[in-house]
Amino acid sequence: MPKKFLHLIFPQNQIKKPLIYTMAKKYNVVPNIRRANITEKIGEVILQLSGKSDNLNKAEKYLKKFGVKVKLIEGDILE
Repeated sequence: MPKKFLHLIFPQNQIKKPLIYTMAKKYNVVPNIRRANITEKIGEVILQLSGKSDNLNKAEKYLKKFGVKVKLIEGDILE
């Protein structure tokens, strides 16, 4: 199953919303939070996403729609 590693930075107004859960349900992808640092002002998450390639791309766009900064981490550096 294809997977992506993403570095996500959530804006303050999105920190308390269940965006990762909603994205996973909506696009049938499996999230695996590898690391997270959440404060009152910012949320930073390293996320492994597994699923069909098309769904992974849609999930990434979904997060961006809510102002989440999404950066692809190349390779399986967190395995």
